[in-house]
Amino acid sequence: MTGAMDGHAEDRGRVYQASGDQHISEHHHHHGERGDEPAGLQGPDSVRRPAVGRPPVVLRDRAEVLDRLRSSVREGHGGEVYVLYGMGGSGKTAVAYTLFQLATGEGARVGLWVGASDRASLRAGMLAVAADRGAGDAELLAARNGLRPAADLVWQCLDRSAEPWLLVLDNADHPEILRDGSWLRTSSRGTVVVTTRRPAARWWPGAELQHIGVLPREDAARVLRDLAPHSGNEQEAARIADRLGRLPLALTLAGGFLSQQVLDPWTMETYGRRLEEGEGIELIDRGADTLSEEDPRHLVGLTWQLTLDAFEARGLPEATALLRLLSRFAPEPLPLSLLNRTEVDGALPRARCETALRALLDQSLTELVDVGERCVQSHAVLLDSVAAATPADLVPALHTTAVRLLDAGVPRVPDAGPDDPGLRLLVPHALALLRRAGDPSVSADAVALATRLATALHRKGDYLSACETARAAADLGERWLGTEHRHVLAARSRAGRALFRLGEYPSAEELLAHVHAAQERLFGAEDPDTLDSRHGLQLVLGNLGRRDEALSLLRSTVTGRRRALGPAHPLTLRSRSSLLVLLPASELAAEEDGELLSLPTECVRHLGPDHTVTLGAHHNHAWALYLLGRFDEADQEIRLVADAYRRRFGPDHPLVLSAQQLLSRTRAAQGDVSVAVDIMTDVVARRERGLGAEHPFTVAGRRLLAELSSGG
Repeated sequence: MTGAMDGHAEDRGRVYQASGDQHISEHHHHHGERGDEPAGLQGPDSVRRPAVGRPPVVLRDRAEVLDRLRSSVREGHGGEVYVLYGMGGSGKTAVAYTLFQLATGEGARVGLWVGASDRASLRAGMLAVAADRGAGDAELLAARNGLRPAADLVWQCLDRSAEPWLLVLDNADHPEILRDGSWLRTSSRGTVVVTTRRPAARWWPGAELQHIGVLPREDAARVLRDLAPHSGNEQEAARIADRLGRLPLALTLAGGFLSQQVLDPWTMETYGRRLEEGEGIELIDRGADTLSEEDPRHLVGLTWQLTLDAFEARGLPEATALLRLLSRFAPEPLPLSLLNRTEVDGALPRARCETALRALLDQSLTELVDVGERCVQSHAVLLDSVAAATPADLVPALHTTAVRLLDAGVPRVPDAGPDDPGLRLLVPHALALLRRAGDPSVSADAVALATRLATALHRKGDYLSACETARAAADLGERWLGTEHRHVLAARSRAGRALFRLGEYPSAEELLAHVHAAQERLFGAEDPDTLDSRHGLQLVLGNLGRRDEALSLLRSTVTGRRRALGPAHPLTLRSRSSLLVLLPASELAAEEDGELLSLPTECVRHLGPDHTVTLGAHHNHAWALYLLGRFDEADQEIRLVADAYRRRFGPDHPLVLSAQQLLSRTRAAQGDVSVAVDIMTDVVARRERGLGAEHPFTVAGRRLLAELSSGG
């Protein structure tokens, strides 16, 4: 982008301008501190031309918005105010510019463009509008000197305009200056369009508000291709657009950079790779036209700094503090409940969090979204910009606070239960903390948090999310902690457990065996983490048909957990319960009067009748009774377990389906084959939907169903 500057400023005036597709420009005229330059004395060079530097090459998307706006500038229409709002860089000015061209072209309207970023610019621009619409020199001089109300003069001239008009008030990010002077009014002779970052309806009574957000993926890719058509294909452009959050300003700068390269042109593939390698905001901003050092506000990295400075000036430092805290998280929905906790005090006083959040919402720096839970969501480029500009001495406290907030949102001891979409909302934020981490101690806490979150997802039956979360946490944690850190190994172990539940038995065995060996070498054979991996490994081996190896590992796990955790610990009881499944009928028969077959009673005594481990012990005990040929007892017990599971977890939870499968066996053993077939038909259908047709559990279910159906 090599176009010349269209804007200019004199004396202390400054013009911040960027060029290119989806361009946004802001003009700020600052007068002398001692009033040496009367406000409004110097007017703009033109109000008939939009002060936008280089206009968009093509305005992508926005068709629905433009159709609605275009109808307002057709013949016979007037008296309307439209407010285009959105975050900085979203293309509000580009939409207004395109409408301006339509109105002055096909609509045959007079177009009037006023920069409304500050009082002086607004006043000077509006008086220039009055002059354009017929105000005399004496009237203008009286208004400039304060001898008559300036806004009244402007609107009298607009009301008596012989031609219909479109008035654009651009960059009205301080709507109070419009209200204080009563500058924003309506007239039957024309239409007003305002661009702003301030969406609150109280600023715009009677106006129609229109949000201008990021572009759809396909259109965002086309913006890059419009500017740099020879740098890559649509797929590569779409990947870069995703990485840039489809923000028009960022896309414009990226396309500008790609189009500027002469000696060593970059491809989109190269650009995308450099973004992924962490160059981020600095690389994006290299796409801007070269400006003097004191004119940097056209950069993505600084486009929101004006608002942050305004927070400080208005006595709202907590708004900046909250935005910096949000920049530790991901650009995904973040549950509002997390911000309403005492742990937020590490970044800003909890009592001021409400005020801070309202300020961010008011400036379109974040938005409220409802995804089944009320959340706040901020744009990726904004968060990256704020994170990059956060003073280094503030980062440790912000990161620690973010970890503690998420930590408070994850169950301390994850338990089995129904699907919980709220837990999945936390996953991208837990991983974002690891990506932004720089301190090993904070990284260790973040890995432990992500692993506990993966465990919670696993217990809810969401094995895929659990696996991906644990694996990503381990990969990210290795950067700061190394491959053999306790928390990294624990995350790998959790990923292995999830792989088993996903039916990836060989991969699960390989991973768990590797982790178990490392933990045993580093921490000892009876370390709780080692024992946890050993318990998981025996599950895999048992399902691979290697019963003897699995039983040996399980017995050592029981012994180790007895010594390390005590005989009544839930994990000890869980491992002992697993013996009821793994032991053959001959050994179970020898246990007829032993403690193993009385384990459910022991679990009730230590944990209570409704504890998940207690229910699991009843489940496994019913299997043991089935193997021993005690079908009536087994049927009664598994019925109770299946009913309890269904009430707690819902009909599709893996534990429910496992209990139902055993119930079909006990029903068939008692001669009720038709009921058994109905039960297994339902189990197989649910497993196919939840796990897939080729999952080992589904395959085993189909095999059992075939046996029952054939009377085998």
